[in-house]
Amino acid sequence: MPTYAEQILISTGRDDWSSKIEDEPEGAVVREIKKLMGRGGKMSDPYHNVMITNSSFAPTPSDSGPASSAFLFPSFQYVPEVPTSPAELESFLRASVLPQKLHTAHSVLSPDLQQNLLRQPDLQSHSSTVHPVEDILVLICGHGSRDSRCGTLGPLLRDEFSDQLATQSIPIFDSAPPASLTDSTTSPSARVGLISHIGGHKFAGNVIIYIPPSMKGHALAGKGIWYGRVGPENVEGIVR
Repeated sequence: MPTYAEQILISTGRDDWSSKIEDEPEGAVVREIKKLMGRGGKMSDPYHNVMITNSSFAPTPSDSGPASSAFLFPSFQYVPEVPTSPAELESFLRASVLPQKLHTAHSVLSPDLQQNLLRQPDLQSHSSTVHPVEDILVLICGHGSRDSRCGTLGPLLRDEFSDQLATQSIPIFDSAPPASLTDSTTSPSARVGLISHIGGHKFAGNVIIYIPPSMKGHALAGKGIWYGRVGPENVEGIVR
């Protein structure tokens, strides 16, 4: 599996997608991000690989009509409405996704080129609203149109994780996060969803668990943990 520095997790409200998610009828945002940050794009950085995946999580409803929502990791941020116009989307990526510090290999670039690859937080006020993620996220590859192993195991693991989290009295949220930040709670909550291809089909079931920074007593708070070859029989041990 390729290493990555950031994961953009697009909320689609669906459990499966085209083999290539950019081929989806609603895949304009994915196509534009790949155009800007993929190989040859003007914000492409081989030392800051960005993974773009779809998820089964529902997007936050928008008063302006259909919209895309996204989670950003390991930034642990939620974007209720991702911009769709190329110019606004570029500003959003510069404000929230580009690296805060460049790899030393970029020291040979001119200052202007280096600046082009750096995050610009001052653009945040002109970009989409972003608020912290305070839920545990359990992401399970369920991309059946890409590989039948993931398509078979994904739904089984989603159900098992939901059941095991419930036995630990951790509430599971199925509805989309609100558009505005609400009061945080001291007790943990979770979201369990299917995601598109992340590589390594032979390691199915593939699971990523993100533990939010707000869980300060947890040794892995603010981290993401990858698991491979997870079966339903392994879930209880992972949750505990």
